[in-house]
Amino acid sequence: MKDFIKNVFATVLGIFLFMIITGLFCMMSIIGMVAAGEQTKSVKDNSVLVMNLNAAMEERADSNPFSELMGDMGSTLGLEDMLSAIKKAKDNDKIKGIYIEAGAFSPDSYASLQALRRALADFRKSGKWIVAYADTYTQGAYYIASVADKVWLNPQGMVDWHGLGAQKMYLKGLMEKFGVKMQVAKVGTYKSAVEQFTNDKMSDADRKQTEDYINGIWQQVTSDVAASRKLTAATLNAYADSLITFDDPKQLVGMKMVDQLMYTDQVKAEVKKLLKIDEDDDINQLSISDMKNVKEKDRDGDEIAVYYAYGDIVDGVAGNQFSKSAVIDAQVVCKDLEELMDDDDVKAVVLRINSGGGSAYASEQIWHQIMELKKKKPVVVSMGGMAASGGYYISAPANWIVAEPTTLTGSIGIFGMFPDMSGLLTEKLGLRFDEAKTNKYSVFGTNARPFTADEMAHLENYIDRGYKLFRQRVAEGRGMKTEQVEEIAQGHVWLGKDAKPIKLVDQLGSLDDAIAKAAELAKLKEYYTNPYPEKDDWFESFMKDTKNGNYLDAQLRMTLGDLYEPFLLMRTINSQSAIQARVPYYIIIR
Repeated sequence: MKDFIKNVFATVLGIFLFMIITGLFCMMSIIGMVAAGEQTKSVKDNSVLVMNLNAAMEERADSNPFSELMGDMGSTLGLEDMLSAIKKAKDNDKIKGIYIEAGAFSPDSYASLQALRRALADFRKSGKWIVAYADTYTQGAYYIASVADKVWLNPQGMVDWHGLGAQKMYLKGLMEKFGVKMQVAKVGTYKSAVEQFTNDKMSDADRKQTEDYINGIWQQVTSDVAASRKLTAATLNAYADSLITFDDPKQLVGMKMVDQLMYTDQVKAEVKKLLKIDEDDDINQLSISDMKNVKEKDRDGDEIAVYYAYGDIVDGVAGNQFSKSAVIDAQVVCKDLEELMDDDDVKAVVLRINSGGGSAYASEQIWHQIMELKKKKPVVVSMGGMAASGGYYISAPANWIVAEPTTLTGSIGIFGMFPDMSGLLTEKLGLRFDEAKTNKYSVFGTNARPFTADEMAHLENYIDRGYKLFRQRVAEGRGMKTEQVEEIAQGHVWLGKDAKPIKLVDQLGSLDDAIAKAAELAKLKEYYTNPYPEKDDWFESFMKDTKNGNYLDAQLRMTLGDLYEPFLLMRTINSQSAIQARVPYYIIIR
């Protein structure tokens, strides 16, 4: 019996040790592959850059070591990486063209799409070709693909072309059923972020600014597509009104929406013809991930720092346990900007801002640090898809502001929200509360009863003071009088192209235009850029995701669908300070 137990124990121990050794070996192999993938990648003659538009696209994607093994499929696409890849491909004589394969593409904004499309148009100016193919083009993917020399579609495919719409969800009726009311103090006729809790439909002011917003973007989209496809904006609007999404693909050729219907094998044959290689030859392909490791041109001159600030503005909460969405943590950002201020090698700073705002307190802290930074070196803001409310608050102190024509900006106003749950707690659940206090306002802020008129007056005074400070900060940064700011404030959102005439921005353009302006202000003849903050390496990202439980994010997205973004918005507002400088929109592009 003893021998039997010994043998069993030895066997189990052997299996256990084998599993540990095998696991370590696999881990070392993975690390080795990642390290090898991070080495400089050589580009073969007659290569093609493959842009696989089959994922979500954000301002800046996390590092993913497995993208080298899997290609770009399933990975979140980063606008930063895509623009860099296109620029490298343009400058590399061995890369002859770009092949766009569109799929379930989900970008964060039309401003990001516009930046990507502009880069592709610039690539074509170099004399190189771009072709695009899809089984089905989403509207955003088609906007990108339309810049190509040739747009191909599967013979049984679709082009989703329907125009832009805005649908808002209102929670007032649901909250009433549970006996919950939202107590609101706000400044700004157009500050409509609170309306989803207090209204059951759009206010007239919000409807007006929403229609202006989507019409402005759609005009830009139809203008760009019309120029590329040799159509008119009126024709494209007629197509949208007739919902050509479900038309026979053959008709789409006659409509000039696509050039030819093809299967994938025929597409490959056409690409080989463009490369002037034999049918039996393989196509030398480079993914967006591959291009990260393609050597850049020699970096000479002085350094310009490009600091990426995107997501909700929060005060000291670096992340969200339900999501791996980026945030602008005021404590982290202020520390980073202070380091850039003290770094003598950095001659200018470009702030790439993509935010709909958040905590008013956090926005003020970042504003102060940018003012300090500006005393030592030029600061230029490049606005992404959104730099509104708190996002505009932290943009205002810059020496120069560059926005995309379709950037959503402005929204100068603040609000505070406090739930009154007395109806739920007392009427629905039968709970009773009583108070004992040392002073008049000792239990101010309780959600077990509504605010008194006196308490509400104090809150409204605080909100009004915060709004006046916001307005003053904009006036100081933009060299305007507060009366001038008031005319364009009141929470009104503006497209970038409309913000320039009213002096909220200085220039319409891209991130490259902002960098060029920073070089001009710093009087630099030769320069190179470095991105900040540094991305976490893949292991750090993995550990953070594990710690924060971000595996829940995918499940929430799948379960909630279009309700996912409102859920995150509500949770973020609830977890942060009650006083917010936040834009009234969340954007879903289909």
